[in-house]
Amino acid sequence: MHTYGKYFQIHTWGSSHATELGVVIEGVPAGITLAEDDFIRDLARRKAGAKGTTPRLETDEPEIVSGLYHGKTTGAPVHIRFRNAAHDSSEYDKRKIPRPGHADFAANVKFFGHQDDRGGGFFSGRMTILLVAAGVIAKKIMPRLKISAEITHVGGNVNIQQALDEAIQQKDSLGARIQCKVENLSTGIGEPNFDSVESMISHLVFSIPGAKAIAFGSGERAQEMRGSEFNDVIVNAEGKTKTNHNGGVNGGITNGNPLVFSVKFKPTSSIAKPQQTFNPETKQIETLTVKGKHDVCYALRAPVIVEAVAAIALVDLFFAQKAKTYE
Repeated sequence: MHTYGKYFQIHTWGSSHATELGVVIEGVPAGITLAEDDFIRDLARRKAGAKGTTPRLETDEPEIVSGLYHGKTTGAPVHIRFRNAAHDSSEYDKRKIPRPGHADFAANVKFFGHQDDRGGGFFSGRMTILLVAAGVIAKKIMPRLKISAEITHVGGNVNIQQALDEAIQQKDSLGARIQCKVENLSTGIGEPNFDSVESMISHLVFSIPGAKAIAFGSGERAQEMRGSEFNDVIVNAEGKTKTNHNGGVNGGITNGNPLVFSVKFKPTSSIAKPQQTFNPETKQIETLTVKGKHDVCYALRAPVIVEAVAAIALVDLFFAQKAKTYE
């Protein structure tokens, strides 16, 4: 449930309002220079504080517990943890009504009511700090890769600030579209069928709360195109193509062109506007106003998370390819 990967493996633990949460990363090669400062840039990009993000401000200071000696990775699993402090669990102690759009109802059935529901527990976006931390290490393992993600639309609008202002005024929330591009990726990474580049990245993308759709290349409009338009014409011996409708992947394997994919996030489920929901205790439909600290658009902080999962998946696939090579 909380483990991903075969050769570059991550294990996460903790929850949104627990004392701490952390990630253990196996498969990190020995001799990589690493320090807490290496995480600052990416963690800052995920941090709240800007318009449309949650007012919950954690310090987000990583603590490397093991796997490091004299500033270099040792080859042993790297263990990183973060402390939680800026949260108020009092509202969750009182609340037993499942919130619309959240995992409350399904989780209550699956875990017989024993799950930690404070702040969403391990379903919370708080857990993505662990993906970002693992992503930092993955990027250091493959430094030549240039991975960049950006928000292209919020609420279907390219005018992000206008969309946010309207949603804030209406006490509502918004979804978003994020596009990610990976450059300098060698040809031949990925496995046919079950461990394709698309499936491995998608597996991790859907661990990000709120991710609802993913498309590679021109996949969002592929059904509207003809083969003569969609097919990427190869123009040189390195496999460079005239277009990139396939998003840099053929048959689940990288083809030497930039890897391009987009992720669509749903609107944040917790909104200040009153909503109707079913109360299991009274067996009635009741009005619920969600309390707590929440993002108007959670995806505003997600580009760095999308970059991280791409890096983690690609490193795992790179190690898989390396393990098969006989020289």
